[in-house]
Amino acid sequence: MPMLTEATREEAFTAFAREVEPRIRHALIPICGVEGAKDATADALLYGWQHWERLSGMDNPAGYLYRVGRTTASRARRRKAGFPSVPNPQLPWVEPGLPAALGRLSPKQRTVVWLVHGLGWPQVEVADLLGLSPPTVQTHARRGMAKLRAHLGGTS
Repeated sequence: MPMLTEATREEAFTAFAREVEPRIRHALIPICGVEGAKDATADALLYGWQHWERLSGMDNPAGYLYRVGRTTASRARRRKAGFPSVPNPQLPWVEPGLPAALGRLSPKQRTVVWLVHGLGWPQVEVADLLGLSPPTVQTHARRGMAKLRAHLGGTS
């Protein structure tokens, strides 16, 4: 493989980072909160820039950086996992018990439920980002939603 010029390297990484940054950040929110996800994503992208030659040859570089961000967040313990409160009356109504119920889920269930049901991501994309098989994502989504219904008093 020919050596990339610095400008070509920068262009390639910038395009990659623009594409994956929102996906990684959204996937980290259930693990470390909104602010923690921003910091962990920035740390992961910095790592990606520093190791771009190796990373660019991987089958799933976004999934790898998600795991880097997750590790960074857990080491730093910046914030307890949580979701933003809903103080703005212009935002849609949210069940008051939902944040606590989400907090009772396992980290993988919480992440899958957030991405699939909260953000409407296809299960195949979630599986790719998290490095899981689509049936595993489906199982986490189904079990997580069942637990949420049980905690919130809904029907199963």
